[in-house]
Formats: sequence, C-alpha cells, structure tokens
Amino acid sequence: MPKTVKLTLDILIGAVAPVLILKYGTAPLGTLTAYLTAALVPVAWVLLDLLVISRRFNFITTYGGASAIMRGALAFWYVDGALFAFKDSASYLLAFLVFGLSAFSVRPVTRSIALQGLDPDTPDREAQMHRLLDEPSVGQAMRRAALLIGFTNLAAGVVNFIINYRMVLAPFNTPAFNDQVANVNAITRIVLVLPDMLALFYAFSLMYKAMYALLPASENADPDAGEFWTLLARREDAMALVRTDEHGTRPVADDSAREAMLSDSDVGQRAAKQARGEFGLN
Repeated sequence: MPKTVKLTLDILIGAVAPVLILKYGTAPLGTLTAYLTAALVPVAWVLLDLLVISRRFNFITTYGGASAIMRGALAFWYVDGALFAFKDSASYLLAFLVFGLSAFSVRPVTRSIALQGLDPDTPDREAQMHRLLDEPSVGQAMRRAALLIGFTNLAAGVVNFIINYRMVLAPFNTPAFNDQVANVNAITRIVLVLPDMLALFYAFSLMYKAMYALLPASENADPDAGEFWTLLARREDAMALVRTDEHGTRPVADDSAREAMLSDSDVGQRAAKQARGEFGLN
C-alpha cells in the first residue's frame, strides 16, 4: 500500500471515525456501545494492517501493534475524571518510556527505525548498515533523536491529560460524556499530532544527516552514484583500502577523504528527502 494512502487511512480511521461515531452513533447504538466502537475501530485498523495488509513484523509494526492492544484493553477500563484523563494519555507515556529511556542504552530504538526505513535487502548491505550505525557520530544522533521523540510524547501526554481533565467532566456512560470525549478528540487529534509529526520529521532528518555526513560525494559521471546504497558501498571500498594500507589502520577522514565527502548542503538535502520518504511525501 502506498505510504500516502496509508497515511490518509490512518487519519480517517484513527482520528476522524472515532469523533463521528461518538457524535452521531451514541443515540442509535447506545452510549456504551458507541464509546467502545469509537475506541476499538482504530485498534482494529492497526491490527488489520499489521496482520493482513502489510504483514511486516519489525520494531515499528510491533510497537504499533502493542500500543493498539494496550489502547484496546484500556477501553474496557470504565472510568471518568482524572483517571480517564490518565487513561487517554497512556499511549504518550508508553512512547516516552520506549523512546526516551532507550536513548540511554547502547542501541536506542531509533537504530531499528533507521534500519527498517532504509531496508537493507541483502546480508552484505545489512552488515554495511550496521558498520555505519556503529559510528560514534551516528550513534549520538540516534540517541538525540530518541530523546526528541520521547520528550515530545511526554509533553504531548501532559497537554492531553490537562485537556481531558478540564473538558471531560460528565460521568462515564452518559451521552454527555461521549460528546465531551468527541470534542476533546477533535482537538487533540490535530493539536497534538502536528508537533509529533514535526518532531518525528526532525528526528529522522537528524539521523540521516549523521549517516550521509559519513558518505562520499557523488560522481557525476555515474547517474546512479547518488543512491544511498551506492554511496555506502563506495564508503566500504574506501575503508577496505585504509585497512590494507601498508602503514596500518589510519582514520578514514584524511585530507583526500574530506575533499570527497558530501557537502553540508548536499547532506541536508539528502537527509530531508530521506525523511520525507518516511512519510510518503516524495
């Protein structure tokens, strides 16, 4: 499924559908049935995509599936007031724990995201990717990206809790409660999603900038030389020459290597293009 179509369906089913169900389905379906339907439709869509449509099992899809299952289970926790505000913010807390805490580990989860985004399709390319990701500058960028995503979700969770606590005042299992939840969702699905998307885009750009900064410049004579895997293979060739140098191992970034590296502007352009590709915008 094209990424643009997938993103559109995610918005329609994950954000628009629950609001419409709560607003216009409470009377015909009943208060509790409408509430559960609105909560479970997005969960069903995530699981359908994971198990039937894409059928890709990796960190990103596993995390999305686990988060959806958690939201589905919490839908049956019938609470209101502060507890409901906390329940509605639980997914943000989970994201903070997964991303924020992993930033202090040897391999943050953003490393898995980068691997899955670039999708090495051979064992050689996977080995090349791991060597690139093991570079200190790339590892630092991965940790910074994980912190950015984690703390953005923490801030969004705090805002989400406050909005729910102040706006969802009716008792659970009443038409007024469903209507207030719909009003909150109509706000938070826009107000909180946009900063999250911007943070993700910046985090992806940060990771890809660190990777492209270690790749050699394109050779204009080769029309395919600007492709990521071609540049990475040329980096591997250069590193092999360094390892076999008669004087022993020396830093790759000697004077000749620095002259052949991608320029800062080229690094930024390639990183931004790669990040846009994650959202299906290229």
